[in-house]
Order: sequence, then structure tokens, then C-alpha cells
Amino acid sequence: MRRAAVSIPSNIAEGAGRKSPKEFCQFLSFALGSIAELETQLIISGNLKYITQNQQDELLKTLSEIRKMTLGLKKAIEQKNFNSRM
Repeated sequence: MRRAAVSIPSNIAEGAGRKSPKEFCQFLSFALGSIAELETQLIISGNLKYITQNQQDELLKTLSEIRKMTLGLKKAIEQKNFNSRM
């Protein structure tokens, strides 16, 4: 879980350091994959009673917000890149 959690901002940072918007979006997609991985691990942790239902709900809510922000950033970059080609 720690590895997936660290991977999210790491991929965003690495993508931001790339030269093209297309590469940035690719790394944002990697971050979204790590979000999905972490979400799955949180669900499993709750099912196995490693965390309480309240903890699981709170963490999944926070992760959902992070997913929305990441998707929003990806869409904004894609839209800006699309408009700049026209």
C-alpha cells in the first residue's frame, strides 16, 4: 500500500518534468493506475478487518478526491494540447 501511495505523486512529478504534454498525460495515467491499485488494497484491508469501516470510508473518500483532481489535470492538459494544435 505504501508503494502504491508513493507512486501516485511520484508519477505526477516525473510527468511534470517531461518535455511534452503527451508524456505528462502518460505519467498521469500511471498515477491513475496506482490510485486504482491503492483503492483495491484499501477494500481488501477493510474486508480482512485490518482497518475499520470508518477508516476505510475516509481513505476511499480522500482517494476519490485525488482521482478527480488527477483526471481533471489530465483532461485540462489534453484539452490545452488539442487546442494548441488547431
